[in-house]
Amino acid sequence: MIEELINFGFEIELILADSLYGESSSFIQTLDKYQLPWVLAIRNNHGVWMLSHQAVRANKWSQFERIFSNQTSEIRYVREIIFGKRYQRTYWEITTDPETLPENSTSSVMTNLPGKSNQIKKTLGNLYGLRTWIEYGFRQCKQELGWTDYRLTLFEQIEKWWEIIMSAYLMVSLNSKIIGDLNQSKLPSDDEPTDFSCHQQWNLTGGWKSTLNNLRLIIQPTILLWLIFPWLDVFPSRHLLLGFHQLIESMNQFQPFYSSG
Repeated sequence: MIEELINFGFEIELILADSLYGESSSFIQTLDKYQLPWVLAIRNNHGVWMLSHQAVRANKWSQFERIFSNQTSEIRYVREIIFGKRYQRTYWEITTDPETLPENSTSSVMTNLPGKSNQIKKTLGNLYGLRTWIEYGFRQCKQELGWTDYRLTLFEQIEKWWEIIMSAYLMVSLNSKIIGDLNQSKLPSDDEPTDFSCHQQWNLTGGWKSTLNNLRLIIQPTILLWLIFPWLDVFPSRHLLLGFHQLIESMNQFQPFYSSG
């Protein structure tokens, strides 16, 4: 995936990932191959090769200000864990309480960010905190659209499934209000779209799930037509078929928030 993104011309500033990737040597080798900066979670029992006379030591805890997306902040703590001696790849612990190290708010992290220890610990906590928002942003993709709901074993087929899911996620996201607010184009004055919000199940609350619900309503007539269509060979109904086509033609008047114009 990383190689494909680079081949497509994406410029990657930083890789953030959970411990599934932090414990994958092949994944890290790929990142290093392309000289990408990364901050990866690791298990708290992560192993590092050392010489027999070397020991593990932990530096003193340092406070840092964890700044959130709404510009509020909290005091957090970070310290470096050194396995034998310090290399380009460094290891850290980040926590809300250095005394008790609560499991749900303490993380072990590994990074190849350059610089001295004092420089890295000033930025590491907030950089790693961005992963939370990545997880939140893809939660709908995983839970609502079924990112992991495949019944396949070949990786090439799994990749195709992921591509379908991400295409659907992109479609929903482009139709969300937040994208619509960025869209400055306007419809022609004589192009008055039908008010789809009159549908009994239309959701006006806003948000990603609301957009997904409304898009599902819009494509339902087409889906239902193809479910009923085989039965029209058994019980021909010209009026029903004509009615469906008229309904779908009306549904095609839908004007999404996002417009390429």
